[in-house]
Amino acid sequence: MHLTDITVFPVKSLAGIQLNESQVTPFGLKNDRMKMLVDNQGVFISQRKFPQMALIKTQILDQQLRLTAPAMAPLTIGHEHFTDQSLAVDVWGDTCFGFVADKQINRWLSQFLDLPVRLVSYDASQPRATDPKYALRDDQVSFADGFPLLVISQASLADLNSRLETPVPMSAFRPNIVIDGCDAYAEDQWQQIRVGEVVFDAVKPCSRCVLTTVDPQTGIRRGDGQPLKMLSQYRRAPGGVMFGMNLIPRSPGTIRLNDPVECVK
Repeated sequence: MHLTDITVFPVKSLAGIQLNESQVTPFGLKNDRMKMLVDNQGVFISQRKFPQMALIKTQILDQQLRLTAPAMAPLTIGHEHFTDQSLAVDVWGDTCFGFVADKQINRWLSQFLDLPVRLVSYDASQPRATDPKYALRDDQVSFADGFPLLVISQASLADLNSRLETPVPMSAFRPNIVIDGCDAYAEDQWQQIRVGEVVFDAVKPCSRCVLTTVDPQTGIRRGDGQPLKMLSQYRRAPGGVMFGMNLIPRSPGTIRLNDPVECVK
């Protein structure tokens, strides 16, 4: 097995960035979902309700975040664009904390989405705990849904696409890493893997939602309900419709494309 794709999502639910290598931190991949958009109540928003978020592209240039979107001037965001006061925000019922961006940044995002939103940057001094049912006591997570990383095998996507009239890209599922060289759904059985020099615990299959029906290229939800409709026919479990595996890093290091991948247990 080997690593074929690395993607980070600097802002939760916006477009991701494909990388050749990435540092692994206790929160997951460096820069992954350390920022997110919240509504006036401080609750996160996502493509589940606002699929046009997929059209906001992200880049990291000289330690600054650059956003681009159709019919909008590019927006560059640095550390200086955030307040020094932390705001309580909500991610799936978890209270965590983030520093709020200035009015110029929020105006740009609100204008494109036609919705009043604020951008917040993760306050690592008040870390969010990972679900204790699946994690160790000190495990932490950023603004990701629940776990630091998501892995999907290339074979799993190939199997799904063999059942669909119109294939879907891997980006519809927003994994951080993609692995090739194993059987379809082999990740279901993994308990621990090593990617290059980094060890990860595989802790929980990933339950999927309507976000998977958003075309990442157009920001439009597919009218046929695919691929979620097909997955629900053969990947349904007590916890939902499963596709992919959540990971928690157990050692620091850097992962690189084509790194060997070993199933430790």
